[in-house]
Amino acid sequence: MRIAIVGAGAIGGYLGAKLALAGEDITLIARGSNLAALKRNGLTLIEEGGTKLHAENVKAVEAMADAGPQDSVLLTVKAHQVAPIAGDLHYLYDAGTSVVTMQNGIPWWYFWKHGGTLEGTQLESVDPRGEIARHVDPTRVIGSVVYPAAVLTKPGAVEVVEGNRFGLGEPSGEITERVKALSQSLTKAGFKAPVTSDIRGEIWLKLWGNLSFNPISALTHATLVDICQFPPTRKLAEEMMEEAQAIANKLGVTFKLGIDKRIAGAEKIGAHKTSMLQDVEAGRPIELEALVGSVVELARLTGTETPRIDAAYALMRLLVQTLDESRGRLQIEPRA
Repeated sequence: MRIAIVGAGAIGGYLGAKLALAGEDITLIARGSNLAALKRNGLTLIEEGGTKLHAENVKAVEAMADAGPQDSVLLTVKAHQVAPIAGDLHYLYDAGTSVVTMQNGIPWWYFWKHGGTLEGTQLESVDPRGEIARHVDPTRVIGSVVYPAAVLTKPGAVEVVEGNRFGLGEPSGEITERVKALSQSLTKAGFKAPVTSDIRGEIWLKLWGNLSFNPISALTHATLVDICQFPPTRKLAEEMMEEAQAIANKLGVTFKLGIDKRIAGAEKIGAHKTSMLQDVEAGRPIELEALVGSVVELARLTGTETPRIDAAYALMRLLVQTLDESRGRLQIEPRA
């Protein structure tokens, strides 16, 4: 299968290395020092157990126009990075090319093939002015939920923290030949890639934790285990998740486990810094709209009261503005 990976960072590199080593025709879209390293040395991957793998048979380019048509395009950039590159994705298309969205949070295509009164609704929080929708035909979309954690340790090198599961599903709920073929390719490469007829339910299950733990950690600089074991923040996370569950239920989503189990799962991960906290500390752009702003927008669309999510969103928006204006980052350092 011809597969282009748009965004050869941690998750993109993880996918690219394993798929290339499994014999797939892989093209990585990268830039800067990462692109130079990929062209020079290929892609190095250190797995959970410490095994070091090296994929030499990967093509790396900066411009999508240089990649050629693909069978599948894996979008592994962050949610706020999709709109700026959406206009160039057509260079990767054949008639049957699928676009696999691997962003955290509510996707821009959420209400396509959703059914009900909100069918076709555009979410301004994740696709302002409909920029993505103008360039990506939703009939090409396959949804994905990314569970692994990985780190780009240096240009061209990725280390897996944990996990190997990528949930897949068509927005329509159909089990199509193209999603089965993609699942087979990922499975052959050593990933778990189950196909679901309810990809939105799986998106919400992951988002349930992201919309609560991420802003709490970014504001407090606490790890997952700290948040879960400190009664006031554990209670806040529970209440934010209750608000989100009310929205999801109105949209026809039923959660397959309870809030207590979802929090217990986060607590077991231990002293892990959420992606939002890592971005605050590094001074990188933050996935606020996809993870929290989209939920606030869905609350208004469904007439749901979300005072705690609203409060966390307001605080995070001010933090993002402050960091942007100062071109700064925020870290806790030991006292001298």
